[in-house]
Amino acid sequence: MDNTRVFHDPIHKEIIINSSKDDELMIMELIETEAFQRLRRIKQLGPASLIFHGAESSRFTHSIGVFCVARQIFNKLVEIDPDFEKNRFIVYGAALLHDLGHGPLSHTSEEIFDHNHEKWSKSLIKDYSPINSILRKFGDEIPKNIAELFSSRNLISHPMKTLISSEIDCDRLDYLLRDSYNTGTKYGLVDLERIISALTFAPDGGIAIKPKGVIAIEHFLVLRNIMYRTIYNHRINEISSWILENIIKSIKNGLQDKICIDQSLFNWIFSYKDLSFDDFLANDDVMLGYHLMQWKRQAPEPLSTLCKMFIDRHLLKATNINFLTNIQKLELLAFTKKKCEESNLNSNLFCGIKEKKFRGFESNNSLKVWDGNYLINLDKASSLVKTLMRGEDSSLIIYPEEIKDDIKKRILQMKNN
Repeated sequence: MDNTRVFHDPIHKEIIINSSKDDELMIMELIETEAFQRLRRIKQLGPASLIFHGAESSRFTHSIGVFCVARQIFNKLVEIDPDFEKNRFIVYGAALLHDLGHGPLSHTSEEIFDHNHEKWSKSLIKDYSPINSILRKFGDEIPKNIAELFSSRNLISHPMKTLISSEIDCDRLDYLLRDSYNTGTKYGLVDLERIISALTFAPDGGIAIKPKGVIAIEHFLVLRNIMYRTIYNHRINEISSWILENIIKSIKNGLQDKICIDQSLFNWIFSYKDLSFDDFLANDDVMLGYHLMQWKRQAPEPLSTLCKMFIDRHLLKATNINFLTNIQKLELLAFTKKKCEESNLNSNLFCGIKEKKFRGFESNNSLKVWDGNYLINLDKASSLVKTLMRGEDSSLIIYPEEIKDDIKKRILQMKNN
């Protein structure tokens, strides 16, 4: 009987899971659950395929990749300290299940439903029987130990938290490679092999990087910075999220009795804090997309138009207004709302200002540099890393295409005054 399963991955090539080993048997059983298979129906990059047509990869694919990275790093660390072996099931389970709680369109759900995927991942691991029972077969404390990795932000000197939930963890090591590949961007590639070869344990028990790996970490963090500025915070992503937020807002403002809506999605919109596991798992990109199509055809205005914008990619417009003062932004918003109403469009739904904050690298002391004599923070070892810790704010004025010329003319006047 063949106990191996091969996942042919565009990033990591052949990912082989051998279920004759208990740790990998656990992984295979988790993969086969309904909750994990649901991740096939959730896009890794949400609506980013509206910009980068190859961005169709799923959270399922990414989660398998994170497990692959975690296994490579874990085996390296066990070579250095065999006692670390006792954590294998926890690290493997956490790596595979870290995104189990994502909602439709991944991080977009955080905005449109006020969803917290980390809390749901933790809840599914601790209390959802099909997942919990598999984990407990391999150790009664495994669900609790994995959940703790998702809930605590104290990353100092805790090697497993560094691997699973830090600014330089297995999750990021996979998604930066994967998202760069799927979007067709060629800003650079993470030198995964170099990073792994430079990992070690520090005297305080945490995971550290040897000096030879600092440049690879710098490269990784530069790529992260570029990916956020060009892909994750792309203007079209912000517009798409804005439209989806206002679709949900318009339903909450009295349209729920005038549209066809599945009970599980209804509960996501109106009873989110009391969602059952069944209702949670029933909602994914397919379910949301089906409703958007139905509402585009059958819903009253303005819901129908908003859905058409998203489905047919007839999006709102957006212009960067970072250079304006806060007072000028408010003046521009008032002008935009007036023009929107003159075009017979609801100014509360079809125009507004969207603020976005890009957080720079936050070290949290989760990964330090250890040269065999001295242990120092990563930002102290690299002036480039220190530069990458700076954040950046952005402001977009969002408006319908019908008033584009008026808005651009007004912005130009304000810029020149």
